[in-house]
Amino acid sequence: MNILSDPAADPAFHEALADIAEAAAAVILPYWRTGVEAENKADDSPVTRADREAEALILSRLAALWPDIPAVAEEDAAANGLPAQAASLFWLIDPLDGTRGFVQGRESFTVNIALIRDGVPVAGVVSAPATGHSWRTGLEAGRPAAFMRRFGAEGVEPWRPIRVRDRPSEGIALLSHSMTDEEALRLARRHGCVQWQGTDSSLKFCLIAEGRFDVYPRTGPTSEWDTAAGQAVLQAAGGRVLAEDGQPLRYGKPGFANGGFVALGG
Repeated sequence: MNILSDPAADPAFHEALADIAEAAAAVILPYWRTGVEAENKADDSPVTRADREAEALILSRLAALWPDIPAVAEEDAAANGLPAQAASLFWLIDPLDGTRGFVQGRESFTVNIALIRDGVPVAGVVSAPATGHSWRTGLEAGRPAAFMRRFGAEGVEPWRPIRVRDRPSEGIALLSHSMTDEEALRLARRHGCVQWQGTDSSLKFCLIAEGRFDVYPRTGPTSEWDTAAGQAVLQAAGGRVLAEDGQPLRYGKPGFANGGFVALGG
């Protein structure tokens, strides 16, 4: 498969990305709840064999299909440094988002692959190995859309479209597990939500895209590979991800780092 002037305009492109993410999920899953050891990187974040092996698979398959698109991937960046400047078209990859929870045996870890064009996430896939769910961008009647399916040893279900819900009178927020209950409730109320739930990784974007939750505010720093794929899916489902200035969160920033943001459903 060759590079296209607009890869995201090809429905088969989005399905191919999902196949790669699910292949990476199959690499990760045998390490889950096996006592896999984690090392600490220079930034004190953990990394395991599962992270590295999944990333190697993703990079190999992307390079085979789209050799002209450069990639920025978490573990390669940790080992070899970040590019000085982002390309106009590039991949952002987190092979195992939520490594801490993965090591602790929790289910909320994901594989994230996103395509960025001129700072905007135009395609993405998020796969959750433990639960066997994938969410991706795509096209429906020629317009951007979002889809999900179940996958696993028992087979693969057909893709079905998903959409954010209209904001209910009492919305529900999703927040990071790293917050205290008091902090989480205060942040949820700031965004008009009387209830909140904690979860790890980019799953938060996908659960809002499905119409199950309404808002995900984030005040602490994240890396761009943590958010790009989830943002692509959420935007395709009719949602938004806004930076602190109220503009859509963009990519290829200095250090490939995010400030605060809020992800919104309907």
